[in-house]
Amino acid sequence: MGDPFLQFPASILLAAAAITFFAGFVKGATGFAMPMIMISGLGSILPAETALAILILPTLVSNMFQSFRQGWRAALAVVRRFWLYIGVMIAVLVVSAVMVTRVPQTVMFFAIGVPIMLFAVVQLAGAQFRLAPQTRIRDEVMFGTVSGLVGGVSGVWGPPLVAYLVAIDVEKREAVRTLGVIFAVGAVALAGAHLRSGVLNAETIPLSAAALVPALGGLALGTRLHDRMPQATFRRVMLGVLAVAGLNLVRRGFIGM
Repeated sequence: MGDPFLQFPASILLAAAAITFFAGFVKGATGFAMPMIMISGLGSILPAETALAILILPTLVSNMFQSFRQGWRAALAVVRRFWLYIGVMIAVLVVSAVMVTRVPQTVMFFAIGVPIMLFAVVQLAGAQFRLAPQTRIRDEVMFGTVSGLVGGVSGVWGPPLVAYLVAIDVEKREAVRTLGVIFAVGAVALAGAHLRSGVLNAETIPLSAAALVPALGGLALGTRLHDRMPQATFRRVMLGVLAVAGLNLVRRGFIGM
């Protein structure tokens, strides 16, 4: 078995490192979008399975860092606060996973991408959409169901969660911690699934491990920016990245047509 790094020219490896650094930076600043950036960017210069394998360890480690940055008690507080959302999402995800072969992914990408993009753009334009604390149970069940349904069918369940956190105006540190905790659960499952599938193997694990260097470098820089951002700026940045995430889902829908 040869050196996995010798499969690719230096220019490709440098480009992959730059994409991973940028993904880490956005993740550090906003709490999400690392897999979206990495799979879109790396997938344009590397084989799809290699791109997927590379993002697994950076995604897992970055989410663990953001989950426990303020300590395990703060992470546990996230679980206590959002237990209903998490429980509904996981239950629906497991049930809806059997629909993968029955529901066209194109339909699901459009169904979630268009509303998410419109939500973000309208909010950025100045409209104020807030969910009241009095309707929290209803709202968590509704958004958790959407996350689980879309996640089970297409593997994309982050944007509805981000939209929900924006709608209830969660404080920026708690928002990033919440995203880290919930995404970490998915990242662990993703790593386990692809160890079994063979995507993560003796050749791709070193590539994914090497990607930790630029990913964590970007994460550190993005985290510094996050710490200095006022709450209002953080909200606008989140909405901007959310709009791009929605647009990316729509793009994937068009590709699948």
